Amino acid sequence: MEETRSQTQKSKIGLLILAYSAFIALGSPDGLMGVAWPSIRRDFGVPIDYLGFQMFAATTGYLTSSFFSGRVMARLGVGRLLALSCFLTGAVLVGYTLAPGWWVMVGLAVFAGLGAGSIDAGLNTYIASEHNEGLMQWLHASYGIGITTGPIIMTAGLANFNSWRWGYTIVALIQVTLALAFTATISMWKRDNTPAAEEKDRRLLDYKTSMRETLLQPSVWLSVLLFFIYTGVEIALGAWAYSLLTESRGIAPQAAGLVAGSYWGTFTLGRMLAGLYTQRISLDTLLRGSILTALAGALLLWWNPAPWASLVAVAIIGFAIAPIFPGLVSGTKARVQPKYAANTIGIQLSGAGLGGAAIPALAGVIARNSSLEAVPFYLVVLLGLLLALYLFATPQKATQNA
Repeated sequence: MEETRSQTQKSKIGLLILAYSAFIALGSPDGLMGVAWPSIRRDFGVPIDYLGFQMFAATTGYLTSSFFSGRVMARLGVGRLLALSCFLTGAVLVGYTLAPGWWVMVGLAVFAGLGAGSIDAGLNTYIASEHNEGLMQWLHASYGIGITTGPIIMTAGLANFNSWRWGYTIVALIQVTLALAFTATISMWKRDNTPAAEEKDRRLLDYKTSMRETLLQPSVWLSVLLFFIYTGVEIALGAWAYSLLTESRGIAPQAAGLVAGSYWGTFTLGRMLAGLYTQRISLDTLLRGSILTALAGALLLWWNPAPWASLVAVAIIGFAIAPIFPGLVSGTKARVQPKYAANTIGIQLSGAGLGGAAIPALAGVIARNSSLEAVPFYLVVLLGLLLALYLFATPQKATQNA
């Protein structure tokens, strides 16, 4: 009996490590594009704002696979879904390196989104079902590690091989390796059917409010708007920082790549520290402080009084915004009535996906019609709006009890 328990525990630890590795790999492609984009658009001869087409294509695939993930998981199982999704993502990244034109990359991005959405949903479902909330925080910190290494991998490829395709090749190999690992462990990803696990599932499904009733609540849409704006800001700076620094501020590509990496590096550090210290301060204090600090960083990036200011500003913003997304998820019940919370969380994630595509795309349109220097001001406006909406959406009673 003890030996069986020990083997089960070791299996869970092994799967947890594999899950974290997969989330690191999930973040890596998102970190590649920001550094690769100037080279990609030169190779294919497309305008600067065409990045928005790729983002919208990927988001379409991501939202589709996320929406249907529950049904697909019920049929395939978590392990098989993760294996197929990693194979798909790896194949798409290889396709990027072979694409003869820009619109081929846009078409492939739909499938990249399908794979990423399934990996995201599959791993979140598994961790939520089999592990505690603390391990869920570290899962999302793993994404930060991946998106931090993405710019470093791409910068190395550009510096040593003068090709953006090298970076995508490396990450594709990682995805295929993970797919093989998931294939080898398919039988180990079965759900825990103990009474404790069944009781946890019942608690997760407590809320039975109809989606129609939820969608009629103004507070729900206000909460969705918070996620739309926040995620858009997070992705926009990650996508456009490298272009801003190299094409507008004359910073060397290698140095700019490190700055872009520092954004996701401090982002990851901020999320890790938030997971350790959230018990010492209220959630409302954490969120207000994070948004205000990010706004200060954006103002510094816009002002740009000296060459060092860009590096400091990007690092500050990355560190400050890290706790906002999980904090907003945790505070959902404070913004909407408890009976709407379960539905609202799902709608918020959809809003986050749309914001992550629309806001960076609009930044590209603004940059094309004015200059890249308009992007920092754009971020200042959005963070100011995020702060105002957060203060309006969070009831005073909830802030006092937070």
